Formats: sequence, structure tokens, C-alpha cells
Amino acid sequence: MRIALLNQFFWPDASATSQILSDAARFLAEEHKVTVICSDNGVTNPDGTLAFESRVSAIRMRSVAFSHQTLQRLSSYLSYLAGSLFCGLKCECPEVYVTLTTPPVLPIIGSLLSTLRQTNHVIWEMDIYPDIATDIRYLKPAGLFDRLSGSILDWSRRRAHAIIVLGQDMKERLEARGIPTSRIHIVENWADGNEIRPLPFPDGPLVTHYSGNLGLAHDTNTIQEVIKRLANHPDFQFVFAGGGPRRSALAQFCRSRGISNVDFRSYCERSELGNSLAEGHLGLVTQLPRTLGSVVPSKIYGIMAAGRPLLFIGPGESTPARHIRNFQCGWHIQPGDVDGLESLLFLLNGNRRLLHEAGARARQTFESEFDSPIGLSAIKNVIEGTTIQPKLSTRHNARI
Repeated sequence: MRIALLNQFFWPDASATSQILSDAARFLAEEHKVTVICSDNGVTNPDGTLAFESRVSAIRMRSVAFSHQTLQRLSSYLSYLAGSLFCGLKCECPEVYVTLTTPPVLPIIGSLLSTLRQTNHVIWEMDIYPDIATDIRYLKPAGLFDRLSGSILDWSRRRAHAIIVLGQDMKERLEARGIPTSRIHIVENWADGNEIRPLPFPDGPLVTHYSGNLGLAHDTNTIQEVIKRLANHPDFQFVFAGGGPRRSALAQFCRSRGISNVDFRSYCERSELGNSLAEGHLGLVTQLPRTLGSVVPSKIYGIMAAGRPLLFIGPGESTPARHIRNFQCGWHIQPGDVDGLESLLFLLNGNRRLLHEAGARARQTFESEFDSPIGLSAIKNVIEGTTIQPKLSTRHNARI
């Protein structure tokens, strides 16, 4: 079976979508012929292959360098979209195109390729667009661009042979947009349980550890207020390893008040993620309530792999909160409940056994539910399933 995977970012890029796609490409290539269409990211591989997996062919096109500045980001997106359509038409025709959501409108390219070449299309939703853009107030809700982009993306979703989402909350978002439930498959993200293994809990102050991007979809007010209350307390330490716009604001907040028990670090290499997560007693994850279903925090899987309990500040119907309830692998705090969070930290600091027990349950749950072979097999099953289903006719799609 020939599979074409499309996403702007791919190995060796360190972004989350790149790492997930790289894992999937390697796994699928064990049984299928896999081609990845991505940006070059400064990589010069003359044979177009991955250094660590020669069975994966990577078409790395030149595009405008990505930047978080609006104009350059749009230019980067547009150059990749144009190139991906061209390369998608020129490459050997696959049985299925799989599009991720970088850039956000990439599924439209997948629909065009699927129509022009009479083949299948799977959308792998990493975030739900345009919902996330309106949720973080980047776009005006119900504005012209929101309605227009939403209509076009929903057209693509209705034509897709399958849609992969990252959780029940994300599935409910798409159902609310009128996408048929029968096309939606829940496959949660994963971590590598061999790369990330439980290490002993550290001695000393209770460490609340955040790893990754702290962006506009994340709640920071609650943890910031607790940091303010516990400023320079010898029994509590907070670590933020990564980046993001809200991290910068939090760092400035701590500097301006002379708060020294908060440590800000840069992103770590994937090979060092296990050691980094092991420095904490709790793995912090946050989410703004209004982003429920438009994003699913994927950092929970690495935390659970490391045998650390989750500390989730976010909506109660989100994927992390559901896992905490179902598997007793951490604690859930509603955004704004500063008193509750402060009381919880004092409780856990005085009874470290609770941390060890919840951490053990987190690792056990990870091994049975979220280790990489489990997620990768589920992705493979969805993609393979499209080739044994009857193709959707244009007339049928037009009526949906």
C-alpha cells in the first residue's frame, strides 16, 4: 500500500507534530511504501530519505522559513501549500493521502489531491480550525474569516474518508460542526515508553514541572497566583522548561517581584525529555476552558510515561481531566481555584506517598493505554481501513 503523509514539519524538526508524524512514518513503513511531503527545514538529504529510516521517502520542498511573525508565517504557509499540491500531484499516486493540520488549511489540499487522483484522504486533526483561532481570540468569533474558513474546512472534512481526532472532546467539537460521527476516529497521541522511563522522585522541595510550549491556549493565571503566594517558599519550587508567549509573561512577572523559586529553562532534546520530566514531583498541564475540544494537551503522555502524576488546571470535560478521574493518576483543579491548588500543594508536600502512588498508576495506565505501539497501531488501522471501504462519490458528498 502506498501512503503519502503531508505536513509542513517533519524530522528533524523538533515540533510536536513533526515528532508524531516521524513516529508514524517509521511505523507505517514497516509494511507500506511511505512518502512524506514536507518543508526542507534546512535539511539537505540528497537521496531524500530519513537518516534513521531509509524506507521512508521524504520530499523536502523549499518554502519560506517559518516564523511566529504573522506575515512571515502566512508566507511560509502559502509557499508550503502551493508546493505540497504540486508535489502531491507529481509523486507516485498513493492509495491514501494523510494530511495533518500544519498549515491549518492543509486538509483542503488533501481533498483536492484525493479528487484529482481518485484516491482516499484521511485528515489527522492536531487542532480544530478555525475553532482554536477564535477560542484564543486570534480571529473574531462568527466573523467573516471564521465563517469562510470554517465552511471550507468542513467541506474537506465531509469529503474525507476518515478523520482522526485526539480525544472525545475533540470528537464532540467536530460533531457540533455537523461532521458525521461515522467518519471520526479517536486516536490519542502517545509517548515512547522506552525513551521515557520512571526515575526516582527527587528529594528536597516539592517541584511542579511544566514541559513544552506555554501558549495562548493555556491557563496561566491560576498557577501564577499560587506562585505569588508561595514566592521564595523553601518547600516549593516551580520549573518551566520550554517556551511560548505566556511563559515569557510569567517569567517577567517573577523577575519583577524577585521570585527566586521559579526556574525557567529552554526546550530539551527529545532524548533528554525523560530526565527533564523526572526532575519534577508533578507534571503540570493547563488549558483555557474555552479551548475545550479545539486542542487536546499532548504533554500528558510523556508525564505519565515518566511515572509522574498529572496536575491539570483546565476544564472538567477535557481529555486530561477524564483520564485523571478514570485512572486516578493525578489531580484536577478548575481554572481560578487558587485556594484549592495551594491547599493541594501543601497536602502533597506533607504526604509524598500520594505522589508515588499516583505516579505508579500513571505509568501503569500509560503502558496499557498510551505507549507508542498502541497509538501507532491505531493510526495504521484507520489508514488501512480506508482502502477497504467504498469510496465516497462526489454526488454523495455534495448532499452531506
